Amino acid sequence: MRNLKFGSVAILLATFSFIFSSCKKEEVRPQEDLLPKSFGIDIPSSISNNVGISGGRISGRQNAAVNGNDVYKNLNTFISVGEGASKIVEAFIEAIRKYKIDRTLSVSYTSDEDKRLKNLVVAQSITFESKVWDFQLTITDADSEKNTDGGKGLQIFWNNAAKVTGIAIIKPYNTDREKNANAKDATFRIDYSEIGSVNYDAEMTVAIAGLPVTGPGTDQYSMNSLKMFAGKKGSVVDVFGNSNHPNAKLFSGALGFNWAFVASGNSTDNIGVAEVGLPASSLDNSDRKVLLKDNSIKAVFTREINIIIPGINQNDLAAYLVNTNPPGYFKNDGFITAGVSPGTGWNALSSRLESLSPFNPKTIGGLSISFK
Repeated sequence: MRNLKFGSVAILLATFSFIFSSCKKEEVRPQEDLLPKSFGIDIPSSISNNVGISGGRISGRQNAAVNGNDVYKNLNTFISVGEGASKIVEAFIEAIRKYKIDRTLSVSYTSDEDKRLKNLVVAQSITFESKVWDFQLTITDADSEKNTDGGKGLQIFWNNAAKVTGIAIIKPYNTDREKNANAKDATFRIDYSEIGSVNYDAEMTVAIAGLPVTGPGTDQYSMNSLKMFAGKKGSVVDVFGNSNHPNAKLFSGALGFNWAFVASGNSTDNIGVAEVGLPASSLDNSDRKVLLKDNSIKAVFTREINIIIPGINQNDLAAYLVNTNPPGYFKNDGFITAGVSPGTGWNALSSRLESLSPFNPKTIGGLSISFK
């Protein structure tokens, strides 16, 4: 199996790493402000870590089967990226607690990161997207406020209640021009609510758009956008979403696909289950069967390999792709098996997958995120 490389994902993970390290320089005091205490959902590492170590081989034909971690490692990376976006928001919130935001205010400061002047403004009773929010916090790059994007680097809307609900939008380039010079248009949005619903105690939706992509024919299978939902119920977290790779090539050279996925993980047992599809980026369809069955990894790989190796022995091909049988099963150290559940804990999670479905692929490629 060809190793997939994701240039934009590498940029994004580097951004996360930098923001975490820089924001944590400040000593955080006990909360004395109106800022949200949390702004995201922790996803079990069984489905969000990207360093699987289990071989995932099937006994009897170990040399014939593609490694399960190779099949699913990009899924784990994309979920980790989505979770990381919410962690960026929480890191920013902790970094600005030093201003003890308990009222409307306006502060100017020089960023420790890019040494540029930033403006921080807190406003009260703000309407955004037809909803009135108790507070809005905005950080801008002062010298860029006349630009089309207003120089906005961070904008958070939230209600001052015991159970947090809010929206956060980030444009990393305007928070640090040095570290994010190669991703000038990248923008994230996190919608978070602890009010919950019938199915979940807390929910978040992460959207990422404007990531730089490389040209067709290169080895960089760049992601330009991602949208992911996560819902938490007790120790269980359900996740579904899509990442769009418009210039990625499959085995036969077919250009442009989504990494469409659904997954469920249990943080107590640190186990997980997932299904992945590879529908075309241009596909305009929301049907779960089309996205995850007709375009499952198993179905797409089978089709593509038959195109590039006409007449291949189908028994050998099935043996090679045995670890792509849906769904995939995971523990904290990575992929363990495919198609057949390894135990009752995984059965409870796999039964949840049928109620989850990725987004319409065509809408992911067209994602657009805007500040107020």
